[in-house]
Amino acid sequence: MERRHADDPIPGYTGAESHDCRMVNSVLARVGDKWTVLVVMFLADGSKRFNELKRLIGGVSQRMLTLTLRGLERDGLVTRTMTPSIPPRVDYELTDLGRSLQTHAVALARWAKENRPAIERARTAFDDERREAS
Repeated sequence: MERRHADDPIPGYTGAESHDCRMVNSVLARVGDKWTVLVVMFLADGSKRFNELKRLIGGVSQRMLTLTLRGLERDGLVTRTMTPSIPPRVDYELTDLGRSLQTHAVALARWAKENRPAIERARTAFDDERREAS
């Protein structure tokens, strides 16, 4: 029998080891990654080449961007189009599924930016309280 309580925030949640929970965690790990959020935001206005994304994002290594784009492609959020030319041209673009994430990613980034000062104050207060207690 499935564990269920009236106050459960997620209907049908049966514990951290359930298949559904593992699936949700894997999706959240992908879409909650800082590089994913930035890639999705920068692809919002259309396709971009790899080096263009790398320049726009700043601070991301070539390897990390490659892994992020590959994961986004695997999850159906981004398409990779290779145009045979010299040198080969590779473009990345959001799929319909990726565009549906874009709204949430942009909202999350906006929330983070708007609430950064409050979070910094809370962190400082927390750290100060811990220092005083020790």
